Amino acid sequence: MSAEQMPVPAGLVVLVGPPASGKTAFVRELVARGSLDPEAVVSSDAIRAELFGDEGADAVCDAADARIFDERDRRIAGRLAAGRTAVAESTNVTPQARARLAALAERFGAPVTVLRFPQGEADLLRQNAERPRDDVSAADVRAYAALMRRDADEARLRAEGAAFVYDVPGRGQGVTPAEAARRFTFRRA
Repeated sequence: MSAEQMPVPAGLVVLVGPPASGKTAFVRELVARGSLDPEAVVSSDAIRAELFGDEGADAVCDAADARIFDERDRRIAGRLAAGRTAVAESTNVTPQARARLAALAERFGAPVTVLRFPQGEADLLRQNAERPRDDVSAADVRAYAALMRRDADEARLRAEGAAFVYDVPGRGQGVTPAEAARRFTFRRA
């Protein structure tokens, strides 16, 4: 990927990548640089922690997930209704996860930009092992990576309604989150 600036319009930004692919580090850098308001980032992991506290990592059941993703959708809808950017920070590797988000964007006439995090499996496993949290196993990482390879190529993402699809480079390509963040320009409403 070239080092040219990639424009991201105000609207819905959907991060797509397996666990440990660098999504959280990337958005933290965007916030630190002032490219995004902290409130623009709507993280399912952060909502899980807000709703369930220290037991957040253990709150993995259908009822907990429904509550988490309903809250995520409520927050995203509020930002899109106000004409502001919302960043959906979760894995979003399945068409079902993205369809729910695309429906929200369509409801508010917001463009969808997908930022893909296509890291190699060996890099993902190494990064997962380095993470302080231990709630995601190597088997989970492999499964999410396989889903992404199968269900999240650029053609499919565009067919699902993405106006823009960009790959975000990571450690596997020798790019730090700060360097990756500098490659994107977020337009404000």
